[in-house]
Order: sequence, then structure tokens, then C-alpha cells
Amino acid sequence: MTALTLAIPSKGRLKDNCNAWFAAAGLAMEQTAGARGYRASFAGFPDIEVMLLSASEIASSLLAGDIHLGITGEDLLREEVPELTGRMHLIKGLGFGFADVVVAVSRAWIDVSTMADLDDVCAAYAHTHRRRLRVATKYAQLTRAFFAQARIADYRIVASAGATEAAPAAGTAEVIVDITTTGATLRDNGLKILEDGVILKSQAQLAASITADWTDQARRACEKLLAKLGENAAQIALSAQLPKS
Repeated sequence: MTALTLAIPSKGRLKDNCNAWFAAAGLAMEQTAGARGYRASFAGFPDIEVMLLSASEIASSLLAGDIHLGITGEDLLREEVPELTGRMHLIKGLGFGFADVVVAVSRAWIDVSTMADLDDVCAAYAHTHRRRLRVATKYAQLTRAFFAQARIADYRIVASAGATEAAPAAGTAEVIVDITTTGATLRDNGLKILEDGVILKSQAQLAASITADWTDQARRACEKLLAKLGENAAQIALSAQLPKS
């Protein structure tokens, strides 16, 4: 009977990197329903079920306590719940899936290079246009927290459903908050990252849900898995976060 559920990305480079990371520790993953299946297992670990979900589903499932462990981008975890304490525990950064969540503006804004400059622009824009400057993003929670830290209030968030970097050129927003690895796509769209506009330096994280049903069997399965991965110190740190059974 499955005691512990672990979710990994169902496709793309993150999935490939996860498979390689587990394989390096001697954990061979076998999908149980063919190449397009959504369940998998590790040989020698019958009490662990591996679920293949989208990266965003993993973040929401960890928050809901529907899974015990998950691998996904820290950007998605922090967007799902900015304050992780008591909700999730980041066990280990995995050294792949690197990307930055950044604030970017048009390169034509030659006098805007910092968040303080952007604050001035926001205030002037609100005074001139009688409406707030628009910030297009898929990271509403991270944006609000970062802008509040910078004491910027005269803006409004525009939810981005497509290519966020195209929003300024399309006239749907003046500023964007988006994720980037090299910055090339931003530059191709005539945008620049503010000097102090890096909100989060993200990477793939092995994370645990604090609110999942951590039975004794689940704890033992987790200990066995982390020991196999060579993460004994991480297991001690995790145990300190979990509620007592």
C-alpha cells in the first residue's frame, strides 16, 4: 500500500532533469501506464507512489496537502504561498531549473533603471493619466510583496495569460514581471531588467507539504528515500518541521 506520494513535472526539461537526478542516486523510475502515464514508481520502494503533474499543479497540491513531496520551481512555490512557514518546507535546491523573476520596463525609458525610478514614474503616470500604471504578470503575489517592499503603490496588476514580455508592445501594460533565464527574450522585445528588479532567483526545489497526512508509514518512506538520495541532514531538518504524529 502506498504510504508516501511524490510529484514530479510531467513533461519538459524539468522532468528530464528530475529523472537524471534520481538516476544518479540509483533510483530508476518506471511509469506504470506507458510513456504517457501519470503514475510511476521506484524499484525497491513499493510504499512510494510517484505522480506526474504540471509544475503549477505540484505547487498547489503541496499547499493543499494532497501530496507529501514534490519537485517544482521555487517561483511557483513562492507565488502559491509567499510565507512558507507552517505550509511547506524546502528540502533541497536541486541545481537545475534556474530562472529569475524580474521587473522589466521598456529600454526607451532611459531615465528608469531602479525601483525608485519606477516609483517616480508610477506617481507621474497616475497624475497625468488619472489611472494607475499597469504591470502585466503571472506572479501577482510575488509582485505585490516586492512592490510593497519598494513602497510602490500607484500601479495595478494586469493578469497575463500569454506571452507577458509582449504586453508593453501590445499596449496592454507598461511594465512586466516575468521569469527569465538569459534575458534574451526580454531584450528581443525591447525590454530591460531594473538594476534592483530581481524579485527571486529561482531553481527547482524538492519540497515537502507540512499539511499532508504524515503517518508513521509516510515518515519512514520519506526517511528511506532521503537516505537513498544522500540527504540525511535534510531529513533531520524536515522532521523538525513536521507535526508530531
